[in-house]
Amino acid sequence: MSTPESNKFISFLREHGFSLVLGLVIVLLIVSPDAKAWALRQIMKTGIFNAKIEEQASDLKQIHDFSYSDEQGNVFSTERLRGKVVFINFWASWCPPCRAEFPSIQTLYERFKDHPQVEFIMINQDDDVAVGKNYLQNEGLTVPIHRLNGPLSHEIYTGSLPTTLIFAKDGSIRFKHEGFANYASSNFMEQIESLIKKD
Repeated sequence: MSTPESNKFISFLREHGFSLVLGLVIVLLIVSPDAKAWALRQIMKTGIFNAKIEEQASDLKQIHDFSYSDEQGNVFSTERLRGKVVFINFWASWCPPCRAEFPSIQTLYERFKDHPQVEFIMINQDDDVAVGKNYLQNEGLTVPIHRLNGPLSHEIYTGSLPTTLIFAKDGSIRFKHEGFANYASSNFMEQIESLIKKD
C-alpha cells in the first residue's frame, strides 16, 4: 500500500531521475580513472582520434637522442636505434588518457614487436615504477616498461601525458602527438610499414 511519502518519492524520481543519474555519471567520471578511460575509449571508436603521420618539412625532422633504462636497469641511448622505426610513448598509470589509448598501443605492439626494424620505448612517469608495472600486469598489457635516464629535450617531451613520438630510421622525429590517440587503425599501421620500407 502506497503512502503519501512513497508517492512523493516516486514523483521526485520521475521528475529528477535523469538529472540524478547524469550527476552520478559525472561524479564517477571525475573520481575514477577507469571510468574516464572507458569514456575516452568510446570517443576514440568514432575514428576522430586516429593517429596519422603527416609529411613534415625537412627542417622539422630534427634528431634529439635521449637516454633511458629498461626494467633490469640497463641504460641505452636512442642513438643506438639507427636503422629502426622507434615508437616512443610517455605515460603514467594514473593518467586516464594514457589508459584510454593503451589497448590500441598494445595492438600496435603485437603487430610489430617481433619486427627487427621496429622498437618500442614506453617511458613510465609514475613516481614509483612498481605502480606502473602493476598496472600493466593487471590490465594484461605486455608492452615493455622503461624509465628516463638523463636530460630530455623540450622538443621530445614537455610534461604532457600521454605524449607519443615516432623516430624514423635516421633518428629524426616523424611524428609527435600530445594527448590520447588510436594507434591501432589500419591506416596508421600502413604508415608504420611505409616508414620501415624507407632507407
